[in-house]
Amino acid sequence: MTTTGEEHTAAGTGPWWWVRWRSAVLDAGLAGASAVECAGEGIRFAHDAGLPVPVGVAFGLIAGAVLLLRRKWPIAVVLVSIAITPAQMGFLMGLVGLYTLAASELPRRIIGALAGMSFAGMLIVTFVRAHQGVVRGDVTMGDWFVPFISISTALGMTAPPVLLGLYVGARRRLMESLRERADSLERELQLLAERAEERAEWARNEERTRIAREMHDVVAHRVSLMVVHAAALQAVARKDPEKAVKNAALVGDMGRQALTELREMLGVLRTGDGAGARVRPVPPVPLAAVRVAAEAAASRAVDGPVDGYPAGGQPGSGHLGGAQLGGGHLGGGHLVDGPCLAELDELIGQSAAAGMVVDLSVEGDVRAYAPEVEQTAYRVVQEALTNVHKHAAGAKTHVRLAHRVSEIAMQVENECPPEPGGASSVRLPSGGNGLLGMKERVAALGGVFVSGATEAGGFRVSAVIPTLA
Repeated sequence: MTTTGEEHTAAGTGPWWWVRWRSAVLDAGLAGASAVECAGEGIRFAHDAGLPVPVGVAFGLIAGAVLLLRRKWPIAVVLVSIAITPAQMGFLMGLVGLYTLAASELPRRIIGALAGMSFAGMLIVTFVRAHQGVVRGDVTMGDWFVPFISISTALGMTAPPVLLGLYVGARRRLMESLRERADSLERELQLLAERAEERAEWARNEERTRIAREMHDVVAHRVSLMVVHAAALQAVARKDPEKAVKNAALVGDMGRQALTELREMLGVLRTGDGAGARVRPVPPVPLAAVRVAAEAAASRAVDGPVDGYPAGGQPGSGHLGGAQLGGGHLGGGHLVDGPCLAELDELIGQSAAAGMVVDLSVEGDVRAYAPEVEQTAYRVVQEALTNVHKHAAGAKTHVRLAHRVSEIAMQVENECPPEPGGASSVRLPSGGNGLLGMKERVAALGGVFVSGATEAGGFRVSAVIPTLA
C-alpha cells in the first residue's frame, strides 16, 4: 500500500529532523565541505582584515558548518551566506542554501526576496572586487568588463540553484499529490469492494429467501392436498374402491403438477436462462414416491387400469404428465410461465375435491394484469387455502376477488372449523412461513397484506395489490 508524503515523513527513521539517515549523512558531508571551504577562505579574510589567522579559520569553520541546518532552517542558511559574501566566503553554502530554500514549502515571495538579496550582495561584492582589480592594473580589460563580470557572476551564483530548487520542489509536491490521490483511490476502491460485498451478501440472502418462498408455494399446497387425499384413500380403499380410484387419480395429478413446477424452478436455477432454457434432469423426489405408492394402493384395491392418467402416465412409465424424468423437457423445451388468475377455478376445484366447501365470488370486470401481479394473487389464494387444509380442515371457506380500477383485492376467509376428530381432519406439519411469504410477496409489489382471526372463530387473509399499469 502506498503512503502519502506526511505518512512517509512520519515513518522516517533518521536522527533529529532528518527523515532518513542518508539525508543526514549527505547534509553532514555538505556542511563539512562548506566548513573546509570557509576555513580556507578565512585565512585570506584574516590577512585583509588584519586579524589573526586562527580567528579567520575559526570564523570560517563556524560559518560553513551552518549548512548542516539547511533542511530545518533554510532561511537562516541563506542569510548567513549573504552575510559572509563581503568576506568572499561561503560560495558552496550560498548555492546549496538557495537550492534548499527554493525547493522548500515556503511562500514564493520569501524565496524571491532572499534570492534577490543574494543576487544583489553577490553583484555588489563582485563589482567592487573587479573595479579594484582594474584600478590596481591587475585587469586590463575595457570599461565593459566590470559590469559584465559582476552581472554574470551574480546570475551564475543565484539563478541556477533557485531554478533547480523550484523544479525539484514542484516535482516533489506533484509526487506527494499523486501519492495522496493513489491513497484516496485505494481507500475508495476498498470501500467500494466492501459495499459490493455487502450488496452481494444482501442479494444472496434475498435470493435464498425468494427461492425458499417459491419452493414453499409450489410444494406446500399440493402436498397438503395429496396428504388429505391419501388419508381419504386409506379410509375408503376397502369400502369404496371406486372412490379410492378417484382419490388415487387426484393424488397422481397433484404429484405431477408439483413435480412439473419443481422441475421448472430447478431448471431456471441450473441454467440461469430465461424463456427457451432447457430444464436439466432432476433427481427423484419424495413426491414421486408418494404418487407411485398411492397409485399402487389403488391398483391393488381395484383390479384394472386406473382412470384419470394420461397416456404414458402409468406407474413406472418414466413420465409425469408430459414432464419426462430422463429427458429434461417441459412444454417442448420451453419453460412455462408461473400460475395466473385464470387457473384459480382449477385451484379451488382441487380443494373442493379434497372435501373443502369453497365459495368463490368475483367482483368487477375481469382483465389481464402483469405476470408478477397475477402470480402473487394466485399464490396468496393458494397459500390461504393450504392453511385452511392444515389448520381448519372441513371449514367452509369464502374466496373473494375484486377487480378495481388500479388494484386487485383478494380475501380468503374460513369459518370456524368443525369439531376435531372428524373424517376430514388430517394432521399436517406447518413451518410457520406461509403468512410471512405471502406478506413478502405482496409488499414487494407495493401492496398491503393483513391476516388474523375473525370474531366468529375463523381466520381471514386479505391482500390488495396495485395493478402496476
